[in-house]
Amino acid sequence: MKYTYTEKKDTRSGFGAGLAELADKNPNVVALCADLIGSLKMEKFIEKAPERFFQVGIAEANMMGIAAGLTINGKIPFTGTFANFSTSRVYDQIRQSIAYSGKNVKICASHAGLTLGEDGATHQVLEDIGMMKMLPGMTVINPCDYNQTKAATLAIADFEGPVYLRFGRPTVPVFMPEDMPFEIGKGILLQEGKDVTIVATGHLVWESLVAADELEKEGISCEVINIHTIKPLDEEIILKSVEKTGRIVTAEEHNYLGGLGESVAGMLSRRRPTIQEFVAVNDTFGESATPAELMKKYQIDAAAVKEAVKRILAR
Repeated sequence: MKYTYTEKKDTRSGFGAGLAELADKNPNVVALCADLIGSLKMEKFIEKAPERFFQVGIAEANMMGIAAGLTINGKIPFTGTFANFSTSRVYDQIRQSIAYSGKNVKICASHAGLTLGEDGATHQVLEDIGMMKMLPGMTVINPCDYNQTKAATLAIADFEGPVYLRFGRPTVPVFMPEDMPFEIGKGILLQEGKDVTIVATGHLVWESLVAADELEKEGISCEVINIHTIKPLDEEIILKSVEKTGRIVTAEEHNYLGGLGESVAGMLSRRRPTIQEFVAVNDTFGESATPAELMKKYQIDAAAVKEAVKRILAR
């Protein structure tokens, strides 16, 4: 395998590291948190710039309103809470106060998907990508590991406009190069192949690489693309790949309704109809279990990617 790893880290720590670096690099960056400083790894930012941190408490709707207001004087607010509370709990405030008026707020959402695990279905969220990508002008980013999450955090500070940055709780392999620039809206070709295109996002990028490596031993050649920016979608990298393979599998830690897979399917239906298989949660809520148990049960692990590739080859 071209990509390997020597350690595992949680992507939320990548966010914390990036935010701490921004405390030194950009005096306009401010941070807000809804009583989850430790979970969002905001401690180092607070140590460096306490006067630019606002503890809002368990009042997420207020946090979004305050963040929108802070942009008026040129501040760049980074809000921090769980993905569930960053979206569904405050959707009206995001729509009306941030997206509608194009406010430069960075909505930073930890504990996304199923893999916050034992906290259970009430804290898990599998609808957030769909909710946020439907808002006009909202950029949606879902990085794959610690390094890419840190790089994304730094990149969005220089990007003008509202951003939804999604990351997770568990430790996952760190495999993307530490010095790789983060280009918003540009996918990354991780591995070339000729039989099937696998387009993955977030935690499913590593799972897809593992699946592709195992499939190669069975004589199946997979092209793997990391789509870290779901909106705007890098259409060209996907189109170029499916012109070669003629088949595509999308993989994500999200409901198949509204996620990356639907964005890809919609784009392909307009530009190049292509057969597709989805690796995603099948229109259901999660439950309480370990991340590995949940990924296996809800069929969003490397084994599920392999099965999807075999299904599409049999079609």
